[in-house]
Amino acid sequence: MTDLLSLTPDAARDALGDWLAVRALPAYRLKQVLPRLWQRPVRRWPDASDLPADLRGALDEAFALTALQLVTRQVSSDGTEKFLWKLADGEMIESVLIPEGKRRTLCISSQAGCALGCVFCATGQMGFRRNLSAAEIASQVRELILLDPEQKPTNVVFMGMGEPLLNWGAVDTTLTILNHPDGFGIGARHITVSTVGILPHLARFARRAEQFRLAVSLHSPTPAGRLALMPIEKKYKLPDLLQALTAFRRRVTFEYVLIAGKNDTPEDADRLATLAAPLGALVNLLPLHPGGAPGLTPSPRSQMLAFERRLKSKGVEAVLRRSRGLDISAACGQLRVEVETRRKVRPQEHAHVE
Repeated sequence: MTDLLSLTPDAARDALGDWLAVRALPAYRLKQVLPRLWQRPVRRWPDASDLPADLRGALDEAFALTALQLVTRQVSSDGTEKFLWKLADGEMIESVLIPEGKRRTLCISSQAGCALGCVFCATGQMGFRRNLSAAEIASQVRELILLDPEQKPTNVVFMGMGEPLLNWGAVDTTLTILNHPDGFGIGARHITVSTVGILPHLARFARRAEQFRLAVSLHSPTPAGRLALMPIEKKYKLPDLLQALTAFRRRVTFEYVLIAGKNDTPEDADRLATLAAPLGALVNLLPLHPGGAPGLTPSPRSQMLAFERRLKSKGVEAVLRRSRGLDISAACGQLRVEVETRRKVRPQEHAHVE
C-alpha cells in the first residue's frame, strides 16, 4: 500500500493522477483529493465527506495515511504544549508547540532516540532507536492541524529528538512537504534545521535552493570543551565544521546552552565571539533546561546576562532566550524518558503496604 504522506507533493500528485487515470476517473478529482493530504488533512479517507463514497473506499484500500497516536499532552502555564506521540511500531517521539504572539513554533523530532549522547540532552539517555519516515516527521505538523486547524504552526524547527542530518533522506523530503504550496505551505525562512554538524549532509542541505534556516549546536567555543559535552566532536571537528559553514549562503545561528562551570566564563564568551563574528552568525543563548540533564546546573541568570553583554560588546548579535515549559516535561526527550521509566516500574512497587 503506497504511503502518500512520505512522498513529496509533486510525487504524490503523480501517483494519484496515475491511479485516477487507470480507473478512468475524471482529472478534476485530483484537485479534490490532493488537498486532503496536507492542506485540509483528514485522518482517514472515509472522513473526506466532499468525495463520493465509492472513491473514499477505493482510496482507503489503495493509500495508507500515516497516523500518530497522541499518548500525552501537557500544557505549561506559559502556553507551551508538549506532545508525546506513539508510532505504529510502538516507538514514541515528542514535539513541542511554542506560542509567542502570532507566531506558533513547532519543534519536531526526526528520529526516535538519538545516537549522539550529548550530555545535556535527555534524548541521549535512551540511545538510538530508529529513523523516522518523512510521513512520521511531517505528521507531527499534520496531527496538530487535525486536532485544531487554528493550531497550524507558522514556524517549524528540527530541534526535537534526533539529529536531522543523520536521517537526511527523510528530512530532505519533509522539508519539501513543509514548504511546498501543495504541502503545508510554510515559508522556507520559517523552517530551521538544527544540527551538530554532520558535514556530508550539511553540504547537501546547503545546496538546496530554498532559504531554509540553519542552526548549529555549538555549546562550546573550543574543540576540547565541545568534546566534553558532545561526543560527535571526535568525528566532525570544530575547525572543519566552521570551515564548512563559510560555504553556507544563508545566515547561520549558533545554539549555545549555558551550563554552570562548563562553558559560561567571560573567556568562553570571547572565544565564541571570535568564531561567530567572521560568519556574521547570530548566537542563541539557551538556559539549560534543568529537567533534561541530571548532574548539570544552569548558569546563574546574572552570569547568562553578562555572557550576552560580552558577546554584544564584541560586535556579535546575541539573544538570551528564556526557558519555556519549566512546569512541564519540556526538555527534549524528557517526557518520553519519564513515561518509559513509569512503565518499567514493576506492579508490586505500586502496591499499598499496610
